[in-house]
Amino acid sequence: MNFLLVLTAVAAIGGLTLVLASLLVLANARLHVAEDPRIDAVEDMLPLTNCGGCGYPGCRPFAEALVAGDVLPGKCSVSPPEGHARIAEYLGVDVGAEARRVARLACAGGANVARDHAEYAGLSTCAAAALVAGGGKGCFWGCLGHGDCEVVCDFDAIEMDGQGLPVVDEELCTACGDCVTACPKDLFSLQVAEHRLHVACKSQQAGDEILEDCAVGCTACGKCAMDAPELISMQDNLPLIAHGRARPTRTAIERCPTGAIVWIDPQSGPMKGEAARKIIRRGALRNAPT
Repeated sequence: MNFLLVLTAVAAIGGLTLVLASLLVLANARLHVAEDPRIDAVEDMLPLTNCGGCGYPGCRPFAEALVAGDVLPGKCSVSPPEGHARIAEYLGVDVGAEARRVARLACAGGANVARDHAEYAGLSTCAAAALVAGGGKGCFWGCLGHGDCEVVCDFDAIEMDGQGLPVVDEELCTACGDCVTACPKDLFSLQVAEHRLHVACKSQQAGDEILEDCAVGCTACGKCAMDAPELISMQDNLPLIAHGRARPTRTAIERCPTGAIVWIDPQSGPMKGEAARKIIRRGALRNAPT
């Protein structure tokens, strides 16, 4: 008797499974949407870094957008020009003119010019240090120097220098935004590479008092805004550059007393104006007395 019950149960379950499987097969046949085979071809032409610099979560979604005509190949910040041209030719579209963006740091306060108010001895990450009274640096807004940004950069575009500041290699940067997310002080931003004026400070403190903690901090003197009013205004005690409003000019940096606003030269890197104090110290500053 028990044996017959078991057989009946097995048969019922088997029959139900067969019916459901048949329904799934039928539904798949009726509802299946064929995927454009060009998506696979275009994806293979992409660098497959999945960096997100194009604004899509990976190369596959970007390939889908390319085939759909929602974006042009030039949007990819990693592919070389010949890669853009190859995809454009395959799809029969324009390459597209996309301004290349790179990550830039709003801080120049390395160990030789910026003081700490306390010594942090916990987990050696910026995220952890920031949880302990902001990290111990005299300038609350300054870089903590533990290199979270360097760790998350998959393209080796960020390297910590001898003063504990991250340096971005703009040739390697893909504008993926990982460093922007990783920095607990929000010091990184993605900017158009051809924009040469850059504010290398994020302190909102006004006056020369900031110089007690950081020799290169912005004092909110406003000289840059006075010398280039068509391009720069002051907001939250910092210069705000209106890129695109007027032609960039080095005039804006020349009277900055600390070099907090710089001109980024493609070969030489950040350049300060004539009035900026010369920094000759190479060793770390002593901590401020508590």
